[in-house]
Amino acid sequence: MQKLSRLAALLLASAIVSAPALANDKGGAFVTVNGQAVSQNVYKAFIAEQKAQGASESPELKQAIKEELVRREVMAQEAKKKGIDKKAEVQGQIELARQAVLIRALVNDYVKNNPVSDDKLKKEYDSIKAQMGNTEYKARHVVVEKEEDAKAIIAKLDKGEKLADLAKQSKDPGSKDNGGDLGWAPPGAYVKPFADALKALKKGEYTKTPVKTEHGYHVILQEDTRELAHPPFDQIKPQLLQRANQQMLEGYVKDLVTKAKVN
Repeated sequence: MQKLSRLAALLLASAIVSAPALANDKGGAFVTVNGQAVSQNVYKAFIAEQKAQGASESPELKQAIKEELVRREVMAQEAKKKGIDKKAEVQGQIELARQAVLIRALVNDYVKNNPVSDDKLKKEYDSIKAQMGNTEYKARHVVVEKEEDAKAIIAKLDKGEKLADLAKQSKDPGSKDNGGDLGWAPPGAYVKPFADALKALKKGEYTKTPVKTEHGYHVILQEDTRELAHPPFDQIKPQLLQRANQQMLEGYVKDLVTKAKVN
């Protein structure tokens, strides 16, 4: 999903830059430069991008766009005079830009014709709330490579040493210099073995045996708990909608690729 998101961002960026240059020449001339018409479709595509970025349509904006399109057309004509448009690498870039415009249009069309219902988003919201639980924990930890090292840390804790001091030997760069402090977080924020061990502890207790995860062997101290305040549905609805759309698009693209004949 993240890969798709990054790819989509790149494609959208390319499409915004190249859309005016790739619009067809139907719809009448907006302006003519050296006898070459710049179409109304190009102007409409350009102004639509500007409005999408927050600009308000006005005579000043229209004039600014006209000046920009003239500059672009002059430069494009000069590039053609020099034969730059015939270079293989340039033709490849033009084709990529053309594809980007088509892909963006396809994505917009798919999302428009496959709306995600509020009921589906609310079910996802409730599922996330259930996974996160109703309690968050304030924890500290030390994570080391070897189990015997974790056992040695537990032995020192048994003798009265502080986990905050022992955290200096932790391999977690995000917490080792802060006494192993992980701040407040629900169990769902951690990998399962860590979360299970943390939930089993009482306030002020630490794990008496090392907790193994993909990151190493942990010694965990539970400092406190409090009720978890979930953000309201309306606050995170945009993020839920974005993720749902990305998941749908991922499946859609995967299906298209599966059906494609590739030689």
